[in-house]
Amino acid sequence: MNDGDARYELMGFPGAVIPFIRAMEASRLRAAADHGLSSIEFRALFAVAETREITPKQLASDLGVTNGAITGLSDRLIAAGLLQREAHPGDRRSLYLTLSGRGHETMRDMHAGLNEMLSVAVEGIDPGELETLSAALRQVTESISAR
Repeated sequence: MNDGDARYELMGFPGAVIPFIRAMEASRLRAAADHGLSSIEFRALFAVAETREITPKQLASDLGVTNGAITGLSDRLIAAGLLQREAHPGDRRSLYLTLSGRGHETMRDMHAGLNEMLSVAVEGIDPGELETLSAALRQVTESISAR
């Protein structure tokens, strides 16, 4: 058998979680497009929302992009009315990126859409099984994040 004929198929938990991750990513890309955002703009908006305030340098690190890329990205999100720059209280040379009022509205809308989509997706699954799944996913996430 040559390598071109090889099949790489995950079984068990990995075989279930990878398609789930792909489905969630496709949903995320649709949500970004629905709000007129690119994938990286969407990720940046969520990163700012999760931290409430973040320096451009930290945002660049979190997203795995250069500081220069963050300048253009944040400029676009500010121009779209989704982010704002705020002075850093402890360092006059630094600033924070925060959600604007419109950014908060957009995040609420996206979270509502995500909650609705997932609520429909889990209809018919026993609540006890969902709680067990949720606990297992949190544990796996913590383990992966610790590496």
